[in-house]
Amino acid sequence: MATTRKRKKKAPSFGPFIKAFWILFGSGVLALILVFLLASWGVLGEMPTFERLENPQTNLATEIISSDGKTLGKFFLDDNRTDVPYSELPQNLINALVATEDARYYEHSGIDARGTVRAVFFLGTRGGASTISQQLAKQLFTGIAARGWERYTQKIKEWVIATRLERSYTKDEIVAMYLNIYDFGFNADGIRSAARIYFGKEPKDLKTEESAVLVGMLKNSSLYNPIRREELTRNRRNTVLDQMAKYDYITDAERDSLIALRMDINFNPESHREGLATYFRMYLQGWMKDWISKNPKPALEGERDKWNIYLDGLKVYTTIDSRMQAHAESAVQDHMKNLQKEFFNQNTPQRNPTTPFADLEPAEIRGIMERAMKSSERWRIMEREGISEKEIRASFNEKAEMTVFDWNAPTREKDTVMTPMDSIRYYKTFLRAAMMSMEPQTGHVKAWVGGINYRHFQYDNVIQGARQAGSTFKPFVYAAAIDQLRKSPCDTLPDTQYCIEAGKHGNPEPWCPKNSDGKYSGRSYTLKSALANSVNTVTAQLIDMVGPKPVATIAHNLGITHDIPEVPSIALGTPDFNVYEMVGAYGAFANQGVYVKPVMVTRIEDKNGTVLYEYTPETKDVLSKDVAYAMIDLMKGVTEGGSGTRLRGSGNKENVVYKEVVTGYPYEFTNPIAGKTGTTQNQSDGWFIGMVPNLVTGIWVGGEDRATHFKGIAYGQGASMALPIWGLYMRQNYQDPDLYVSKEDFERPEELSIRVDCSKSAEEEDLSPALEDDLDDIDF
Repeated sequence: MATTRKRKKKAPSFGPFIKAFWILFGSGVLALILVFLLASWGVLGEMPTFERLENPQTNLATEIISSDGKTLGKFFLDDNRTDVPYSELPQNLINALVATEDARYYEHSGIDARGTVRAVFFLGTRGGASTISQQLAKQLFTGIAARGWERYTQKIKEWVIATRLERSYTKDEIVAMYLNIYDFGFNADGIRSAARIYFGKEPKDLKTEESAVLVGMLKNSSLYNPIRREELTRNRRNTVLDQMAKYDYITDAERDSLIALRMDINFNPESHREGLATYFRMYLQGWMKDWISKNPKPALEGERDKWNIYLDGLKVYTTIDSRMQAHAESAVQDHMKNLQKEFFNQNTPQRNPTTPFADLEPAEIRGIMERAMKSSERWRIMEREGISEKEIRASFNEKAEMTVFDWNAPTREKDTVMTPMDSIRYYKTFLRAAMMSMEPQTGHVKAWVGGINYRHFQYDNVIQGARQAGSTFKPFVYAAAIDQLRKSPCDTLPDTQYCIEAGKHGNPEPWCPKNSDGKYSGRSYTLKSALANSVNTVTAQLIDMVGPKPVATIAHNLGITHDIPEVPSIALGTPDFNVYEMVGAYGAFANQGVYVKPVMVTRIEDKNGTVLYEYTPETKDVLSKDVAYAMIDLMKGVTEGGSGTRLRGSGNKENVVYKEVVTGYPYEFTNPIAGKTGTTQNQSDGWFIGMVPNLVTGIWVGGEDRATHFKGIAYGQGASMALPIWGLYMRQNYQDPDLYVSKEDFERPEELSIRVDCSKSAEEEDLSPALEDDLDDIDF
């Protein structure tokens, strides 16, 4: 029997498949390595050099810093960015970022392998693979997301750059760079701007739920924006809080309590026309441009040879105190709204058919409107575009939708329809204001308010405008008389009609000034009471005695730069000056006769902290201590029994003028205050300059045109138009003891040679002999 044996089947060989697999796998790895090499060599597109990695170029806004360390604002074009070091970032922000964006951030070197595999396997449905380092690489170097196949080469470039960033920077530095570079929308470039704009605070003060909002916005700041889409952003915030709980940065109980909270957004948009100290910031912008033109930037290869206030991240340290600035702006707003209400009441079409102008002929009004039209921005733009004058004029009489200023609107704006010509007249109905406050010993300007609303009234009346000073010029006349003629505040002169004949002191015609009420009492006034009550006839006698030239010389030595005609009429303040000049000049009276030029900027640094500029005080000895103190004593009389007395006791609270326009009355200050009110012809301008030992503050109020004014002295005088702003401002300053605004008396010279106490004789006052050579070096 034949036997048969089954032949065993030969087992299949997997060797070729394994070999093929490893060849394929190895080829893939080599291809991947080659792709990375090609990317690093720049074959797939330009790659940043080592120098650019070490010094990435980002646009940084110039930061304006107050004397108390607060940010007043910034200069920027597109990027409102100020970098924050890692040390100033709160831990809750770091935790939220890592938990949400890159949980294994501290474990990888720029590329998260596990995250990448997961993203590929699940096609991105369970989260992306971009690490914080890759997102920074994209923000810094690769830009917006590409489309098509380019998005893959872009991703490869980001991987390469991310690994290089990890070699160049620490993990903490990368986190800070990423948060500083991101655009959170609404001019919130970087984490510092975002914290300030959305929550009104610095990053270090962010709460956990606030940090969660900002980290949630990193996914898409346009989509997840609390101003545009509140509910969607709140849900995204809660997702961030869930992630923080998942990775044990917060407990489940903390998560639940935080999720229950509403989003407490404190929106503070930052722009050149909003925020604190807008007028000052615009003045500073011009100051900086002038400084840049005189101070070239150290030339480095590939960089600009001039500083750029919008891009270079300069830090400008100013003298402005943010608290005093806020008090000043509040005082101006409160009083001007109140004063404007009364002005409108007195200038209805029924009461004044030519409103807002008073006592003008139709031809004069047409002239004012014509000049305003031709100087308007609308006219300039249309003319630049080549539009004919006929068409331009026609456009000014066509109705259009517009947003205009309104004191009664919550936002100070209202939408309306009117012709551009009507809008010009509408804006001319508003009274304007200017205010500057300065420390006389240093010249440091502490507050600067150039108008009532920068968005709608951009003309800065602190330094651009110049108006008649009225009686606020009289102290220069008295100072010249005391200095040159050794007059005393206790000397007397009669209140009688007084004329300076033609030809004397360059006078072309006889000059016979009247008192404001047109009357002459005939009685004798001490110089102190004459200044307190603004008796014009006494001032006329003084300038006749001393002459206009010494008066003009003293004023110029005190920092007045505007022209002062050397004629007798200057005694009553006919020349035009600005608030900046007048406050600087009065500062010398409070500083024992030493003029210190007002200072606004103390230091400028570059983004690395290198000092580029430090100010040097500019001072000048103008008056002796005796004369300066005598002037202070004279002006103390203004608030003790003269036109500034309403700063003191409560007075008649039912007085209609006090009730309607003296905002905040009664003030009831009891400390020594020196000052002077000023009112010009037809009540076109109202002034008050008030002083305490360490603060001099000047205020001007008036219309854009001199024809815009109150008809009566009760409402139109400086004591009603300007003085209340000083009272409101100082009241707020005194409520903040950290400001150290003095309530003490002015320092009396140890060897006073001028009699100031009129209740005592010269012998009783124990005066020292006059020091004749104090002013030998001053050229009169």
